Amino acid sequence: MGEQNPYPKNRISLPNRSVAWSPCMIGENLSHGQECSIASLAHIGRNVSMGDKCRIQGGAYIADETSLGDGVFIGPNATLLNDKYPPSGNSKYWMPVVIEDDAVIGGGATVIAGCIVGSGAVLGAGSVLTKNIPNNEVWAGNPAKFLMNREQYNSKRDSS
Repeated sequence: MGEQNPYPKNRISLPNRSVAWSPCMIGENLSHGQECSIASLAHIGRNVSMGDKCRIQGGAYIADETSLGDGVFIGPNATLLNDKYPPSGNSKYWMPVVIEDDAVIGGGATVIAGCIVGSGAVLGAGSVLTKNIPNNEVWAGNPAKFLMNREQYNSKRDSS
């Protein structure tokens, strides 16, 4: 028997040792760093920037002009918006989301246009973020509110 390819046919190799899994949508002018992963059914808009080692899970929606720092994790079916008053139909009214280094956006969470998620911050699954999260804080709920700091979060996660 011949040697089999260890990767399924839906693997799309990207520059910088990054990968996407088909079917997914990758808009024009994606800028990404080293070792990024974009899962099936993700939608990456136009002019999105991603740092190194970003992981975007299946079904995530990343609007045009979003900025993701290094080590960002976007959970399945999370939504990052850019139009505060949709449908404006005019990009001059857009307010892109910024997710800073090592931040986590939980599955099914929504980040409203213009929000900044600080470095090391966590937005809980299913939450709706309507304002900025400071560095190393954990927020959850609808609307999302402060729960704990990242050190407490990591302690809970590590003790499970």
